[in-house]
Amino acid sequence: MEGSGSNAEGRRPRSAPLRSEWVDWNRYADELSFAQAFRNELVSVGFNSGIGMLIDTSRNGWGGTARPAGPGPKTSVDTYVDGGRYDRRIHVGNWCNQAGAGLGERPQASPALGIDAYVRMKPPGESDGSSTAIPNDEGKGFDRMCDPTYTGNARNNYNMSGALPNAPLSGHWFSAQFQQLMQNAYPPLP
Repeated sequence: MEGSGSNAEGRRPRSAPLRSEWVDWNRYADELSFAQAFRNELVSVGFNSGIGMLIDTSRNGWGGTARPAGPGPKTSVDTYVDGGRYDRRIHVGNWCNQAGAGLGERPQASPALGIDAYVRMKPPGESDGSSTAIPNDEGKGFDRMCDPTYTGNARNNYNMSGALPNAPLSGHWFSAQFQQLMQNAYPPLP
């Protein structure tokens, strides 16, 4: 999104891009454009041009029937981006058992240029980590990003973690997350 003009009153020059809080200076706001650009960069530094990428769609459906149909109002770059973004995480750096996530595209081969497949690498309903420290004999520690009461760190601009409560150890069955992934799936499940 480009600036609206420039003048001596301090407006941003036309060529200076506006950045939203959500995108956070990342040129890639979706997995497909990132994977394609990453693949192109790999080829440019000597990887075989036949290399393909996989995109994990096990938690990127977001929104279900409430999924935005288009961008938000053009009152500011943030309202424009926030109104239409599918990924509803509080911050793009949040990753653990995210509230609101849904199953994404169904697995398929060759869905886009340079993409070998959409896959579900992380099984739906498998916990990313526990919401609290849980003593265990599996050697699994506790990550505060899995705690729904955690108020964040510098990496996520001190935002809440966005994690679901009552999550079990990583890799264990998490029924509440599974149900949410089904409910918020996009495309919707039959």
